[in-house]
Amino acid sequence: MLKVTYLSPVECPDMDTAQIKTLYSDLGPNAAEDVICRAMEELAQRLCQVQDMALSGARRDMQKTLRSLAAIAQQIGLETLSKVAHDVIDCIELGDIVAEAATLARLARTGERSLTQLWDINEFTL
Repeated sequence: MLKVTYLSPVECPDMDTAQIKTLYSDLGPNAAEDVICRAMEELAQRLCQVQDMALSGARRDMQKTLRSLAAIAQQIGLETLSKVAHDVIDCIELGDIVAEAATLARLARTGERSLTQLWDINEFTL
C-alpha cells in the first residue's frame, strides 16, 4: 500500500522589534500605533492582491505590488516577509512557475504569521 505523507510547513518569520521601538521613540505611542496599524492594513490588502494577480496572470502588476509589499514590511521590521516577497519576484523574473507557486504559498503563510506576530507584539505594550 502506498503511504502518503502530508507536509504542514510552519513559518517562524523574523521580526526586527528594534524597528518598532524606533517608530515608538521617534513618533510617540499614538502616531506609531497609527503607522503600524495602517501598514498592517496595507500589507493584508497587498497580500490579497498578489493572490488575485497570481490567478489572473498579471505578472507585471504583481511585481509592482510585491515590491511595495516588501518595502512596507521592511519599514515596520517584518524582514522575512520582505525577503519572501523578493523571492517571489525572482521566481517571476526567472519564469519558474513551479517555484513561483511554492514561493507564493510561502508568502501567504509568512504574511499571515507575520501579521499575527506583529499584532500580538503590538497589543501596544512597547
